[in-house]
Amino acid sequence: MPPPKTPKAEIEALREEIREHDRRYYLLDDPLIADAEYDALMSRLKALESSHPELISEDSPTQRVAGAVASEFKAVAHAAPMLSLDNAYAEADIRDWDARVKKGLPPGEPAVYLVEPKIDGLSCALTYENGALARAATRGDGETGEDVTANARRLRSIPLKLLKPFPEKLELRGEIYMTFAEFDRVNEDEKRAGREPFANPRNCAAGSLRQKDPRVTESRKLRFTVHSYGVWRGPEEPLSHEEFLRRCERFGLEANLAYTRALPTIDDVVDYYRRFKEELMPKLAFAIDGLVIKVNSFAQQRRLGFTAKSPRWGIAFKYPASQATSAVLRVEFSVGRTGAITPVAKIEPVFCAGVTISSVTLHNFAEIERLGVRVGDRVLIERAGEVIPKVIKVVEKARKGGKISPPSRCPDCAAAVVKEEGLVAYRCDNVSCPAQLRRTVEHFASRPAMDIVGLGDSAIDQLVGCGLIKDVADVYRLTKEQLLGLNLFAEKKADNLLAQIEASKAKSLDRVIYALGIRHVGERTAEVVAERIAITELLTATIETFQTLPDVGPVVAASLHAFFSSMSGRTLIQRLLDSGVSMPQPKRRIAAGAPLSGMTFVFTGELSGCTREEAEEKVKSLGAKASGSVSAKTSFVVAGEAAGSKLQKAQRLGVKILTEKEFREMLGEP
Repeated sequence: MPPPKTPKAEIEALREEIREHDRRYYLLDDPLIADAEYDALMSRLKALESSHPELISEDSPTQRVAGAVASEFKAVAHAAPMLSLDNAYAEADIRDWDARVKKGLPPGEPAVYLVEPKIDGLSCALTYENGALARAATRGDGETGEDVTANARRLRSIPLKLLKPFPEKLELRGEIYMTFAEFDRVNEDEKRAGREPFANPRNCAAGSLRQKDPRVTESRKLRFTVHSYGVWRGPEEPLSHEEFLRRCERFGLEANLAYTRALPTIDDVVDYYRRFKEELMPKLAFAIDGLVIKVNSFAQQRRLGFTAKSPRWGIAFKYPASQATSAVLRVEFSVGRTGAITPVAKIEPVFCAGVTISSVTLHNFAEIERLGVRVGDRVLIERAGEVIPKVIKVVEKARKGGKISPPSRCPDCAAAVVKEEGLVAYRCDNVSCPAQLRRTVEHFASRPAMDIVGLGDSAIDQLVGCGLIKDVADVYRLTKEQLLGLNLFAEKKADNLLAQIEASKAKSLDRVIYALGIRHVGERTAEVVAERIAITELLTATIETFQTLPDVGPVVAASLHAFFSSMSGRTLIQRLLDSGVSMPQPKRRIAAGAPLSGMTFVFTGELSGCTREEAEEKVKSLGAKASGSVSAKTSFVVAGEAAGSKLQKAQRLGVKILTEKEFREMLGEP
């Protein structure tokens, strides 16, 4: 459709389009376009209104903070407006902003800039009264948000009570977000349940916070990081933004100070922006879409003031969107270790997020149906979390091919493909499928399983391809001569791999059960089973026996029984035993009356008497839990040499800290 010919008509069309995108982004959390495309629409509208000021109206998207209040939650007014920041995409924009800041301050008065990551999450305001969490609200339209207090109280990252000293009343602003690892875990759960996975961590965080059942919110490890405040009622109000963030950390809140820098000049800001993208951004555990730059001094912030919709003292310096468009050339199918068929779109190579992408996942055939994608279509792709490329939507329908349908035969072994009732996945029905075997061996050798270092993808491809590995038990029959016959192995590399294989024979039964890749059986379930049933008893255990185990339901019990009662499963176990895999039964880790029952330990720093993993095994064997993060419920933090942020957090929360010597004394060790 051709663009409107008159400025007035184009302005009205842009306003309507932007309002719809605002509704989908802020209310439905279901954006249709990338941020960069939205910003381009807004920039065009601003330019037209600037050229035709007589056409500016109070209800234009350029004159207010976008957003709306959903009807499912009670509407609550913010104590002070939650305004948005202006965006900058180029160095020239940042330098223009710097010039405006200097113009707004007395001549010659320097301004220090505080630079922090712009986390891609859901904006939220927390109100604390006398240190207690009184209310949590989403941003909504900036003036009024949604009351999500019941759900926010379930988040471990949001303290119900601040650590003293705290002001009488405090309204904090920040982002609710989800790490990449938790996002992947939640999506795996969604796929296993036959539900549609979330598109990205932000959508997942937003959907998780706004659940009608707070227990669902609690089950997902959402995090809150503070970035500003609307109200500070009480003495000792901080004098700078950096001081405010440090005070928040002392209250027991996350403030992301590890990535925050106070910089004296705009040149330093630009340099940090570049270095952050190249050096720090790839290491982040969460999604960001740029850096936020603020004048550090609150006195200077007050002097600079606000425009109608944003502060003059702050700006978002965004990175180019990790999205691009390309054409679908064809669709191929990959086979996972459980036989699940995953459609993969081969696209015209396109540069996105620092890499050239030629393949993107389509997840499953339900997702293909939802997207409506076909060969020849131009699609918007995203490198989600800077790692996994996927299709976001179809942007141009070329339709060079018909509907993309599941294959009737496995693309690797030509066996029949079946679909289980109630699930979205299609699976290869051949347990001897080479593709499944390769993925199965990869899982078997992985770190949480048998931990066979050196048995990687390339080696497995060759070993399966030449017939040396037909099941995982064949790993233990490999010889040096066989390895040297492959082009991947020289003598030292072959010796190292064989040593790793030999060492893995001593892995405990729980590791072996997990390594076998039994459907629905994760690490924790494998532990529960192995602690209670020896390997010889597993082969004769009934479904009812499995169902008596903690946290083992009917589906998992049926899967365990199907494997251990099958001829193929029993044969595989016997071959592993014959090869010297001992499968010792681990001690019960949580036992009533155990010396450390009910306690939670966190280990940080380098221990001299044992590895961190060995220390965790010790406390588990005595009935305690070992955790990777510190919270108010942590019983003890054991601090070794060069202890880091976990020690600092324990000190803030008042958690008991043990030296390594004190820890050994607690265990009765010399």
